[in-house]
Amino acid sequence: MVAASVQFGIHPPARRVIVHVSDTHLLAGDRLLGGHYDSTGHLVQTLRAVERLGIRPDAIVFTGDLTDLGEPEAYDRLRAVVDPVAVRLGAPIVWVAGNHDERPALRQALLGDAATQEPVTGVWDLGGLRLIALDSSVPGWHHGDIDERQLSWLRDTLAAPAPLGTLIALHHPPLPSHVPLFDILELRHQDALAEILSGTDVRGILAGHLHYSTSGTFAGIPVSVAAATCYTMNLARPPADVNGMDAGQSFHLVHVYDDTITHSVVPVVDAPTGEYFDAAWLERMSRLTPEERLEAFSRKPIR
Repeated sequence: MVAASVQFGIHPPARRVIVHVSDTHLLAGDRLLGGHYDSTGHLVQTLRAVERLGIRPDAIVFTGDLTDLGEPEAYDRLRAVVDPVAVRLGAPIVWVAGNHDERPALRQALLGDAATQEPVTGVWDLGGLRLIALDSSVPGWHHGDIDERQLSWLRDTLAAPAPLGTLIALHHPPLPSHVPLFDILELRHQDALAEILSGTDVRGILAGHLHYSTSGTFAGIPVSVAAATCYTMNLARPPADVNGMDAGQSFHLVHVYDDTITHSVVPVVDAPTGEYFDAAWLERMSRLTPEERLEAFSRKPIR
């Protein structure tokens, strides 16, 4: 079987691959979220989809709202669902705190640390790609913020560049939203964060919180927001009427290249799929010269 990393075009294979998942919102006892959404079942479906990719990601990043009420049992359930998949894929898990999370229970159940209100932060070296997790949660509130001590730590951490650059992961995206509710719950004091990130080796920001996929730039840095696995926001409505729907769940595949980073939305859905491309097709194409590939595949048929 020919690996998907075979190069046909001008871009070499990605240097690193990250699975970006967000807003799982698990409840203790696998209760339905809001009485409607099977958040545990949707997470299981999502992880099955991740495993079907047939890749070994360099990390699996969960950008917050890991549980809905911060229940210790919900964190235990989350770890029981995710850990076996991460072990099979050989990938480290990066847990990011969200506004629905409770730091003490998260730290104890997922990190094996003391149950304190200390921000949940960390740094991972993914073969030269640095990944920094920030904690934008504010205990007792749903808006986001990053305290002065965390900002100082971030400044010191970014003082020396990493070989492949840095990705930042946090829950509240430093982006505007056209949905009125999210204006209330946005990340505050964004100017302080922008001042620290400007001129550093940060190449991208991964976030969640919005329950819909979107992207933009912050301090000149690309920002990619992954939709939720529990439920998503139905944007096919006027802004004031946007509400949740049990559809459109997805995760992101992040491919890190030398000169760019791509963020691909992967839908979690069972749907009929064509069978034209497969490993055998890739094998055949890899044996052709570039000119033969152009002739066999790129030329339009004569009508």
